[in-house]
Amino acid sequence: MGVESLLVFIIIGAIAGWLAGLIVSGFGFGLIGNIIVGIVGAFIAGLLFPRIGFSMGGGVLAAIVHATIGAIILLVLVKVLKRA
Repeated sequence: MGVESLLVFIIIGAIAGWLAGLIVSGFGFGLIGNIIVGIVGAFIAGLLFPRIGFSMGGGVLAAIVHATIGAIILLVLVKVLKRA
């Protein structure tokens, strides 16, 4: 993976984590935490979506939406586990 790819991956993760923090109200981890949540969310969505047959196509916008959905899933799980 080149430096450019890593930078794009981090930017997409940051955007996805920020969006997920806005959507899941009252929950966010700051800038670095949101980047990590976005990257982990993208990984979760990358594992989960192909198994259920969900595909959005390619491109940066699809990657952001994909990572955001995964980050939302992650934030909701963390929120539920914190209540328990």
